[in-house]
Amino acid sequence: MSSEEIQKYINQIAFSSAEEFVKKFQGDGAKPEIIGHFGLGFYSCFMVSTKVIIETKSYKKGSTGVIWESESGTEFSLRSSDKTARGTKITLYLDGDSGEYLDQWKLKELIRKYCDFLPVPIYVKNEQANKQTPLWSEAPSSVTKEKYEEFYNYLFPFSGEPLFHVHLNVDYPFRLQGILYFPKLKHELDVNQSGIKLYCNHVFVSDDANDLVPKFLTVLKGTIDIPDLPLNVSRSYLQNDPLVKKISAHIVKKIADRLNEEFKKSEEEFRKNWDEISIFVKYGMLTDDKFYDAAKDLVFFKTSSGEIVRLEDYWNKNKDRNNGKVFYASETSSVYMDLLKSQGLEAILVDSRIDSHFIQFLESKNPDMKFQRADSELAAGVVDQEHSSSIVDSDNKTEADRIKEFFEKILKRDGLEIKVEPLKAEGVPAVVLLPEHLRRLSEMGAMGGQNPLDLLKNHTLVINTRSALVKNILGLSKGIRSTKADKLARTVYDMALLSSKIFGEAEFSEYLKRTTETLEELSAS
Repeated sequence: MSSEEIQKYINQIAFSSAEEFVKKFQGDGAKPEIIGHFGLGFYSCFMVSTKVIIETKSYKKGSTGVIWESESGTEFSLRSSDKTARGTKITLYLDGDSGEYLDQWKLKELIRKYCDFLPVPIYVKNEQANKQTPLWSEAPSSVTKEKYEEFYNYLFPFSGEPLFHVHLNVDYPFRLQGILYFPKLKHELDVNQSGIKLYCNHVFVSDDANDLVPKFLTVLKGTIDIPDLPLNVSRSYLQNDPLVKKISAHIVKKIADRLNEEFKKSEEEFRKNWDEISIFVKYGMLTDDKFYDAAKDLVFFKTSSGEIVRLEDYWNKNKDRNNGKVFYASETSSVYMDLLKSQGLEAILVDSRIDSHFIQFLESKNPDMKFQRADSELAAGVVDQEHSSSIVDSDNKTEADRIKEFFEKILKRDGLEIKVEPLKAEGVPAVVLLPEHLRRLSEMGAMGGQNPLDLLKNHTLVINTRSALVKNILGLSKGIRSTKADKLARTVYDMALLSSKIFGEAEFSEYLKRTTETLEELSAS
């Protein structure tokens, strides 16, 4: 710089030399890829320095070297220099609290964080400290899979391999570049930790993109570069900025498009990866209607047979024989799933913390679809409708009546209702049914730290009248061994509670005690 240029570009606070530089060269077709709008950037050096010296010489013919020196930023001195080569050297005299910036490793760390992708090399002691080439600025068609994975590992070391990626490259109606990767999430979802690094003209701005994209997208990893991003505004302004809203909507669409593309490319591979992305897709649909509309055909569940099926396919296959219901359970090995499977009925597995909210959301979007937990109501197919209980005594009471009376006498508990049904699965003596709405409330309450068992005290015990064990208990209840029948009846109830996973600590302790007593009696007889 010349003496006049120093006075223009350095001495004038709030005059942006970067902005003037961009305007000057835009007409030549150059892309304005530098940050600077407010004329304050240089003066940030006084935050860590007691004195700053600029020694510079212009490229113009006949120019002489100049030294600018200031200890406050408001007062300065200018003097000539014997510098012979063109260029500029800036020397900072750090204050006592800023000695860490004399450490070359600290300097390299800061350069890599904020200036890693600047289009010019930055050296620390003759060693280049920045990578310089941002992969997101290259044409997607020219980037290989290996390059994408290498870049991901550079940005996020020790994060494993991503499933797939989205390369953003838009020039109109806004400028946007970036690469977003789908990491393997399993059932983990922490939307408070953003994996998206935000850049403006290749300069790192923030690793918190929550104000720029919908919250569900922040579980992705990658980079977004927005040259026109307003940097001098509040978060609330940013969230309502029209440009930011357009960019956000575009990114959501591109993510949904990529998911649909992956599904169409290989449905089998998409199913294999479903466990890794399901939590992302579900949370996205719950929180963003546009994402749901664009990706609603990509809802999958694991079934009782172990397959991963599209909800739409399951619904079309089972809605008539299930009377418009989607049966579900939290684990494939439950007695309820076994009951359904034994009769050729198919249920889906709902086992993540978000699912209780998600199935209600799906019901709101699909009014004809009703989700019913397998332990909330017996499906018609598991009950033997042709079985009839014969009359067994002079009081005109059937075997089913006697079974119900006996269990009601033994199991006196508030909130417990006892029913008897001839279940087709003879090996199941009893099951506990829990009202669907209470089960959902308990699961949502558990997410909020409440005891899920508090809402499940009101339930129904269904005794299987076709069970050999139940018939034997009824026989024992009439004779001198009725005490043993009492204990066995309680054990049947305990086993049903265990299957439904609603045992509290006190109940479990009593169960262990009763089981021990029963085993002692059996071993002594």
